[in-house]
Amino acid sequence: MKILARAALLLTLPLILSSVTPAKADDSCPCKEECACALKQLSKGFTSVAKKATPAVVFIKVEINAAESDGFGYPEGPASPFGDDLFQRFFGAPYGKPQQPQPQIGQGSGFLVSADGYIITNAHVVKGADKIEVTLNDGDIQKATLVGADPHTDLAVIKIEKIDGKDYPFLQLGDSEILDVGEWVIAIGSPFQLQASLTVGVVSAKGRQGLNITDLEDFIQTDAAINPGNSGGPLLDLAGHVIGINTAIVSRTGGYMGIGFAIPSNMAKNVMDQLIQKGSVTRGFLGISLQPIDKDIAAGFNLPKVEGVLITGVEKGSPAEKAGLQQGDIILEYNNKPIKSLQSFRYDISMINPGQQVQLKVNRKGKILTVPVTLGSAADKGAAPAVISQKLGIEIEDLSGDLARQLGYSPEEQGVVITKVKPGSPAALAGLRPGFLIQAINHKKVLNTKDYEDILSEASQNKRILLLIRHGKVTRFYSIRIE
Repeated sequence: MKILARAALLLTLPLILSSVTPAKADDSCPCKEECACALKQLSKGFTSVAKKATPAVVFIKVEINAAESDGFGYPEGPASPFGDDLFQRFFGAPYGKPQQPQPQIGQGSGFLVSADGYIITNAHVVKGADKIEVTLNDGDIQKATLVGADPHTDLAVIKIEKIDGKDYPFLQLGDSEILDVGEWVIAIGSPFQLQASLTVGVVSAKGRQGLNITDLEDFIQTDAAINPGNSGGPLLDLAGHVIGINTAIVSRTGGYMGIGFAIPSNMAKNVMDQLIQKGSVTRGFLGISLQPIDKDIAAGFNLPKVEGVLITGVEKGSPAEKAGLQQGDIILEYNNKPIKSLQSFRYDISMINPGQQVQLKVNRKGKILTVPVTLGSAADKGAAPAVISQKLGIEIEDLSGDLARQLGYSPEEQGVVITKVKPGSPAALAGLRPGFLIQAINHKKVLNTKDYEDILSEASQNKRILLLIRHGKVTRFYSIRIE
């Protein structure tokens, strides 16, 4: 036992809070052994974080009117949030379509980031909510309003009002950049509605990308136990600073299996500040389509090694076109930083403010060039389809194999599925319903959500939109006027 205790001490001592000094075994030490006392001090470090952080962690309950639900019994769309998908959300919504029309209920976690009531959580926790209710750690229940949400990073900010001018306890966002793999972390949230539950683990990895959880990914991986209901809760270091927002898990059972993902605090701070200041998020935008470089592509372009990303398309009028970037160019570096992967390059560019200039090192047919590009705004590009969808009154998602089987569509069918129709909207008045499959817009085929957004961008000046819709075995056109 002594050997095990000493081994544990060697592993854990470097990570103990700087303010906690391991006690030596003496008459004042009840354990009478140096290792046992040191481990006791480590335990007190966790306790200290719990006492500091728990009062600022909240339980979030949302309500979506039955008339505005997706029509499948889930607030987030036809896919069950606890289905067989590899990456599970923690929304906490009930299974199955209700027998009688009734509000859909979901829940998650969040934490206060200011004394005046701003709370950060996941966007999927509050998506589509007609009513947001926050339960504080002391049991007080308050109504909250949505300040803003960013689906590209799955982050949202909500707000509760002060009561009698009293300040709320809140947490500070730490620097996720200096976080080390192997470092102790603490997760706090409301798994399975068990409010203020704390678990401990370590940072398993950093910079996880290509997981298809969100559009922009740079996840912290942890083995701290997190489960449905933890979503939106804080991941903390031993100083009590938030270094991540718990967002997703890998699970084949719907519960904890040792792999969880948290949005790094540095990304969260950027998004949070913009949402609080202006209610939306703008990001750096180049206007190019990219493809990763593999051995075959490298050989085809006579590259000496596998590096960089390949430009497969340049959008008209984009910053990239204005700077002279061309299809077939291979971007090797930006601002003297080698490109590690396509995902990391996309993420890094998105974190640069619009209007700033970046220096791209480009291989063009064997010639190395330096191309300065002044970034545009990704919000400008995405505004048109988002506004049109809002005016139409619909939400959509890709037709997956599971969804096709659920709705009775054949594997050969292509398009995007309507998951929500707002009552009284032009889409509702035209007769569109959840489960309808959009196959074309203005005679242009729609294969996925990207096609949907691209075509709507082109159609943004039209007063009418012509949709080709399939429902069951029937296919028909719908002409909808957008005011």
